[in-house]
Amino acid sequence: MRALHAGEYAPVYVLCGEEPYYTDRVYDFIAANALDEMAREFDQQVVYGRDLQGADIAPVIGAARGFAMMGGRKVVIVREAQAIKKWEALSAYADNMMPQTVLVICYNGKPDKRQGVWKKMAEHPQVVWLQSDKLRDYEVEKWISAYIQEFSRLHTDITIDPRVAPLLADYLGTDLTAIVGALQKLIDGRPEGVHTIDAALVERNIGISKDYNIMELQSALIRGDIAKANQITQYFAGSKDHPMIREMAPIYTFFSNLLMYHYMPDKSKANVAKELGINPYFVRDYEAAARRYPAGKAFLIMGYLRDTDARLKGINNPSAKDADLWKELIYKIMH
Repeated sequence: MRALHAGEYAPVYVLCGEEPYYTDRVYDFIAANALDEMAREFDQQVVYGRDLQGADIAPVIGAARGFAMMGGRKVVIVREAQAIKKWEALSAYADNMMPQTVLVICYNGKPDKRQGVWKKMAEHPQVVWLQSDKLRDYEVEKWISAYIQEFSRLHTDITIDPRVAPLLADYLGTDLTAIVGALQKLIDGRPEGVHTIDAALVERNIGISKDYNIMELQSALIRGDIAKANQITQYFAGSKDHPMIREMAPIYTFFSNLLMYHYMPDKSKANVAKELGINPYFVRDYEAAARRYPAGKAFLIMGYLRDTDARLKGINNPSAKDADLWKELIYKIMH
């Protein structure tokens, strides 16, 4: 993106992967900025892989080899390129690229780099290969915090409450476009003079309850507050936004980390945060949980969670509903 902002365009871009957020940013910038408005009318062409006769890239390469009508740069964009089956012409084009053409290939998914054409494109020094993969669930919280930090650096002073990032990660999933949309909504929805994204702001703008969410459930388990834990899980059971199989995942991660915490020889705040890959703010939660749940109990709880997960998938569970399974699980954890 720095190169694009500086007006430095590569002859070929391969934008691929299962996470469209980054690839769409690059595509959108090139489509809007590589040519001025008048030139776009004559020298920018967008085609779709599904519309190419014989699923062959050859007509696109023919267009890429042509000269710009306005005498400057030419832009050829292929959308949904995964529908194309014949890529021989692209392989030949890589040996003799047109310097005035910017060819952008948008491929939904992962091209097979074992195929000669994709191996060639991935290793070509003049080709920008951007493969954007889906975040894993455990990566989302850190991504949200990093996004806010970068936004604050580039735009305006803003921070995020450490307990809000995992809350948003649990609720929003791994779709970066949806995550960025929600974060921007929170940033824009702040009252004047407010510089922190907290649970109240999230509830007002996103609709996630500040009292009935996964972080509050985890806090109730740490405190041993069975009444609060049951209130939250009954709220979950009655809401389509809180499927039990999803909400159990952070709880399993917490107790798995707790078991590791018990056997750490160095329980300093810095070391625990590093070893568990967590924000140092949350180390105190593990210190408190360790006093309530010894290592043996934490091990048993992980077994309860695995058993409940199996029952959610229909194993040894002919009729129990989420509300019943939550009640049973909370009882086993707390007693």
